[in-house]
Amino acid sequence: MSDDKVPTGKGLLQGLGVTLRSMTKRSVTQEYPHVRPELPPRSRGVIALLEENCTSCMLCARECPDWCIYIDSHKETIPARTEGGRERTRNVLDRFAIDYALCMYCGICIEVCPFDALFWSPEFEYAEGDIVEMTHERGRLSEWMRTVPAPPADVPNADPAKELGGGGVERRRRATTDDDGSPA
Repeated sequence: MSDDKVPTGKGLLQGLGVTLRSMTKRSVTQEYPHVRPELPPRSRGVIALLEENCTSCMLCARECPDWCIYIDSHKETIPARTEGGRERTRNVLDRFAIDYALCMYCGICIEVCPFDALFWSPEFEYAEGDIVEMTHERGRLSEWMRTVPAPPADVPNADPAKELGGGGVERRRRATTDDDGSPA
């Protein structure tokens, strides 16, 4: 037998010492519901929709690995601009919804959108009591556009960012009209 016997209760005293030291230190717990956390800039929270940029091309829905984006649209005929011209058709968005109960927030839909209709919003407080309520329609998705931060200004002579109101319908209107306001 060895003479290295541990005195009875030494482990208990060491454990109590650790407990007492940690009780005297300041807590680092954030009281989330009462104090909102400081999020890093450009945080990913929820996907926002800029409805006037959406052309119902369905790329986002096709590329989504979870199939959580639902889009319904119909075709509308636009009369010819000039006499003898042909009529054109365009897709009109009827429904755009994202089921956040299925979404894995990968961002593929945002990256694949050629018309910049989808953006990351830092909004993260959209929990629901019922899983059926996790499918958010285009009205609610459009409301989150006001929380999308402006992109960093890295190109001095670039067009104004779409998030700041410089894109979308107004930019297309400028591109299809002459300087005097008549159609191009």
